[in-house]
Amino acid sequence: MTVAPPNDPPTRHQTAEQVRAFFDAHRTVRRYKDVAMPQDHLDAILHAAQRAPTDATAQLYSFIHLKDAGVRERVAALTGNPHIAQASESFVVCLDVRRTRRVLEGAGHAPGEWPAIAVHFGLGDAALAGQNMLLAAEMLGYQGCWIGGVMNNLDALIEELRLPEGVLPYAALTIGLSDEQTPYRPRLPRDLVVHEDAYRDAGEAELRGATEVMNPIAARKGQPGDWARLLRAYFGQGGSMEGREPGLVAALKRQGLWAGEE
Repeated sequence: MTVAPPNDPPTRHQTAEQVRAFFDAHRTVRRYKDVAMPQDHLDAILHAAQRAPTDATAQLYSFIHLKDAGVRERVAALTGNPHIAQASESFVVCLDVRRTRRVLEGAGHAPGEWPAIAVHFGLGDAALAGQNMLLAAEMLGYQGCWIGGVMNNLDALIEELRLPEGVLPYAALTIGLSDEQTPYRPRLPRDLVVHEDAYRDAGEAELRGATEVMNPIAARKGQPGDWARLLRAYFGQGGSMEGREPGLVAALKRQGLWAGEE
C-alpha cells in the first residue's frame, strides 16, 4: 500500500540569511568534472522536477534525458553548446500538450482547440519543472546551465529527438560538478522588477543606473562590460533573437501550436 507523504511541511526552517546565501551561490556552469552522478542523486533531482506546480493538474512538460553519447554529441552540435556532451546529466526540457490530449481521447473525450493556451501554460510548466530540477541539483552540490541554444536549429532538433506534434523544446539543461570558477553575476535593482499594485515604467535615469549595475555581467577578458551592447547582440535589430524568430514560428506551426494567422 502506498502511503501518502505528510501534508505538513518540514518543521526545520532556514534563516533569511541562509536562503540568501543559497541563492547567491548559484552559478551558471559550462565546464564540468568528468564525474558520474549517483543514481540516488538523479532520482532525487527528477523527483523534485515532478513536484513542481502545474496549472489545471495537467503537467504539460516532458524531459528528454540525453544518455546516448551520439545523441548528446549531435544535440551539442545543433545547439552550439558542447557541454551538453560533457555534463554528468543533460536534458531537453519540453512543452508537452500531446500527452494531455491522448489522455482525453483515451477516456472518450474530444480535446479542445487551444494552441495559444498550450504555449502559455506548457512553457510555464516546463520552466517550473526544469527549475525545480536545477534547484534540487544545487542542493546536492551540483551546478548547471539553462541553454536557450535549442532555438538555433529547432527543426533539426525536433527531428533528432523525434518529437511529435504537441511537443516543443523549451530549453536544454546541463547538470554536474563545476570545473570552473564563475563570477557572481549582478541582477537588476529590485525596484525595476517588483511593481506595487500596477506596472510602473522606469524613468530614463533609473534605466541608466540599472545598466551600470548590469555592466559587469558583460565584461570579457579584463575589458569593462557594456550590458546594452550585449542586449543589442541578442535583442537589437539584426540580433540573434531576430534570427531565431522564423525557426520558432515554423516549429510552432509544425507542432500544432500556432495560434496566429497563416
